[in-house]
Amino acid sequence: MEKSKVYFTDFRVKVGTSLLNKLKNLCIKAGIKNIDMKGKFVAIKMHFGELGNLAFIRPQYVKVISDIVKEQGGYPFITDCNTLYPGSRKHALEHMDCANFNGFNTTTTGCQIIIGDGLRGTDETEVPVKNGEIIEKAKIGRAIMDADIVISLAHFKGHEMTGFGGAIKNLGMGCGSRAGKMDQHSSGKVVVNEELCRGCRRCAKECGSGAITYVNKKAHIDKDICKGCGRCIGACAFDAISNEQWDAGDILDRKMAEYAQAVCQDRPCFHINMAMDISPNCDCHGENDAPILPNIGMFASFDPVAVDQACVDACQKSTPMTNSQLGENLAKSDWKHYHDHFMDNNPNVHWKETLEHAEKIGLGTREYELVTMN
Repeated sequence: MEKSKVYFTDFRVKVGTSLLNKLKNLCIKAGIKNIDMKGKFVAIKMHFGELGNLAFIRPQYVKVISDIVKEQGGYPFITDCNTLYPGSRKHALEHMDCANFNGFNTTTTGCQIIIGDGLRGTDETEVPVKNGEIIEKAKIGRAIMDADIVISLAHFKGHEMTGFGGAIKNLGMGCGSRAGKMDQHSSGKVVVNEELCRGCRRCAKECGSGAITYVNKKAHIDKDICKGCGRCIGACAFDAISNEQWDAGDILDRKMAEYAQAVCQDRPCFHINMAMDISPNCDCHGENDAPILPNIGMFASFDPVAVDQACVDACQKSTPMTNSQLGENLAKSDWKHYHDHFMDNNPNVHWKETLEHAEKIGLGTREYELVTMN
């Protein structure tokens, strides 16, 4: 496979030049206008940030992309799917309130918000994964699969499980419905916290396996019948149902790559990574610790694997911030130095497996040519 082109620009600007103009020029140079968008629905996939987190991408950057789409005759919308864990984005009403609170609305972004997997996180499409080795059918938010074109606008950052979050995570984990997220995170079944269960029976109505019965007005899940699809998690409004076990990081990475493949296959996609405010953990946290690395720049490519690899390489070449989780770890006298910023940030992570497996299944290539713009 020949090298993919990744376009890059840093965050330096001259007086009178906006970073928003730099982003627009970067995307145009990278070929975004070569996509036929006329009359087509364009999903701009991003992360709205958890309440309390301030590291997410500013909405003004989103408007740059939605304006380009509209200039090309397309119909843009920004989207994300509901979260598996309890928080401020586990159903569509909370999710849209969170997005609005964090500054995302039609005025600031120039387009509408659509939550990809619907009200409860159960509106999904099962998508066969090309070249999949673990996932046979990915459970992707229906609105995202209904789009003709997908543009990933990702905040590149550290992550406590996958090492980093970029285009592949934004698409793979981010586009999975609540059941799809469970599919990636867990190979096990679900359990009921009886103290939280209200006996409303909504989970039983959602269960496609007939695995849920009620004992003393509390849900009971027969593990011999349960298929581990996770739809009951999305149905429960009281956080009473959760995963029994979480997959190891390397398996999670591979599943995530296959989910990204399901999102990208058979339609035009374009990928933008913003390597800024590089926090040690995911934007799903209700806080953001100090950046572990300095702001690096903006990356754009038609190849999600190449754009993530380019960001990884740029991060590994950067000098860690002293007053950060990474800097503090490196300063410890007994620290085992991994000579890898993501591992030194959190030694428990796996990250190489994501890129290796994504390349293996044909999502893209790790070989790239970096085209630097002023």
